[in-house]
Formats: sequence, C-alpha cells, structure tokens
Amino acid sequence: MLNLADTPPPVATPEVESRELIAADLRLLIAQIETSMRRIAAAMDQEHGSDPEGSADVFLLDDVTPRYATANAALNACRAGLGHALQCLSESE
Repeated sequence: MLNLADTPPPVATPEVESRELIAADLRLLIAQIETSMRRIAAAMDQEHGSDPEGSADVFLLDDVTPRYATANAALNACRAGLGHALQCLSESE
C-alpha cells in the first residue's frame, strides 16, 4: 500500500490541474477500497473453507462473519461516497 502521508502537497496549480490531481487521488482511494473488499471476501472464503459447488446447502454460524460483513459494508459506503465525490468533481468541469 502506498504511504502518501509523507508526500508534500502539490504546488499551487491551475484549477484544471488541481481537479485532475484530486480526481486521481479519489480514483486511488477507490482502488484501495476495492482491494480491501476483495481481501475481506478472500478471508471469509478461507475461514469458511468455502466450496462454491456445495455451499448452497451449508449454513455457517460464526462470530467472524458479522465483523467482516460490517467492515465490508463500511468500505462499500466509503466507495459510494468517493464515487459520488468523483462524479461531482467531473460535473464541475
């Protein structure tokens, strides 16, 4: 994962370049969120030993799934918010 905390802020640029930088940051954040969501799905599959063929009749009751589901829902909300921000930014052009 990239660590952008130590990256100095960009020098003042014209408005269009500034919007492009913001849009690039938003796209990067969305990509990172989607990566985390895929990792959550993989972790759930690994913990459940999922078998796509035979899992239709199997129900697992555990204490891990709610945490993963909650984290996934929060990431999904973040992704939606960032997508909306990106859309608003592109509409201002």
